[in-house]
Amino acid sequence: MKPNRKVIITCAITGAMHTPTMSDALPITPEQIADESLKAAEAGASIIHLHARDPENGQPTGDPKVYMKFLPAIKERTDAVINLTTGGSPTMTVEERLSAAMLVKPEMCSLNMGSLNFAMFPLADRYKRWKYDWEEEYVRSSDDFIFRNTFRDIEKIMTIMAEHGTKFEHECYDVGHLYNLAHFADRGLIKPPFFIQTIFGILGGIGADEENLMFMRSTADRLFGDDYQWSVLAAGKSQMPFSTQAALMGGNVRVGLEDSLFIGRGEMATSNAQQVEKIKRVLAEFSLDIATPEETRQILGLKGKDQVGF
Repeated sequence: MKPNRKVIITCAITGAMHTPTMSDALPITPEQIADESLKAAEAGASIIHLHARDPENGQPTGDPKVYMKFLPAIKERTDAVINLTTGGSPTMTVEERLSAAMLVKPEMCSLNMGSLNFAMFPLADRYKRWKYDWEEEYVRSSDDFIFRNTFRDIEKIMTIMAEHGTKFEHECYDVGHLYNLAHFADRGLIKPPFFIQTIFGILGGIGADEENLMFMRSTADRLFGDDYQWSVLAAGKSQMPFSTQAALMGGNVRVGLEDSLFIGRGEMATSNAQQVEKIKRVLAEFSLDIATPEETRQILGLKGKDQVGF
């Protein structure tokens, strides 16, 4: 890994697994998603990671028309890198997950580097009333969710998006996903620098333990040498401690309401920007500078804001 003098902050605005009942701060409508994105960028996030939701009930959607209700507004009002999911939600087909990215040709997309069980069902018993009818079944049935990305799926996504000059946030939920990425790199389907997002604390993925953080980092070093940029996200209570430790180890960080609904122990976050501001404040205490959007583009070799399709 090539350590940066400056830390890239990614903010994941809404995701697909948390539901509206879980937090009033979770953005649902295109207007809310755009507003949260702009405020997160203003707070210091140079990459904005985006999912879409049905504005009527907050259910995850892959509909490109919904994306187009907020993407142009974000692009027009900030220089931050826009990063679209290709993970969507576990209930979507690969085609549904890819449809928006194929249309808008963003600078970056996320890409899960393997299939995994992805579960939130233990949270269901916390809530006695749900805002929308779909939520309870969605959360409880996650004990049967598979976030699918076979080798064929991954190759398809890589091949299609490479034609548009899009690069990836390679989401690695376990050590095997790093080896999957190395497989595709060895075949020449993707070119460095790789932006590797190692993910900890999701039920179904590698746990949020310090030993795992070190192991994922050392494995990536062994597989990719200086050809990658390392970033870390951790779910829930581990978000800030893991982000801090990763930055001190020369890595980059991801925060946002997709990954944690909290700002501190027992305290719900009021916005995505609040989490960005907190991690930026913490990093400043260690004299770590934050990468601007243009510096982020240079570090990751992105095609530029003017080369997208929206």
